[in-house]
Amino acid sequence: MVAAALTERWGLGRAKERFRGLIVEGRVGGHSGGGDPVHAGVRVAVLCPQTYMNEAGRSVGPARGAFKLTPGRVLVVHDEIDLPFGEVRARTGGGLAGHNGLKSIKSELGSAEFVRVRVGVGRPDSTDPEIVSAYVLGRFVESEVRVKELIERACAEVERVVLGEGAPD
Repeated sequence: MVAAALTERWGLGRAKERFRGLIVEGRVGGHSGGGDPVHAGVRVAVLCPQTYMNEAGRSVGPARGAFKLTPGRVLVVHDEIDLPFGEVRARTGGGLAGHNGLKSIKSELGSAEFVRVRVGVGRPDSTDPEIVSAYVLGRFVESEVRVKELIERACAEVERVVLGEGAPD
């Protein structure tokens, strides 16, 4: 949902199938007037892996290689049950908190030192793995307004990091 909102927000156009995912590329920020490279904007690619979540690295790894990026230039947006619903935080590196998608990405990148925008979805009242899994994979129970506000906060945080308006924690 965040990737779709960013693609629209940044006017990046239609995604193509590549790297076991859907990818769209373009420039954000700045302006392209006068051919001034300083103001041409930041080149970005938004990739939505079309793998199972726990195999996301199989999409992210090849894309990173094709774009010749260091792990620190990769930004991953992911749900975070250990943050209350609505909270958004950015950080580089750190633990994977049992998130299988992040484990897969770390494995493919060879490092955990990628940027993460952690989108708080809250935690169910149970520790039963099946209930937690159903909670994370299910639809939001919060109102549409609250979900839209969460997506907007996540987009703003991604944009802040991408445009260099503050380093993640």
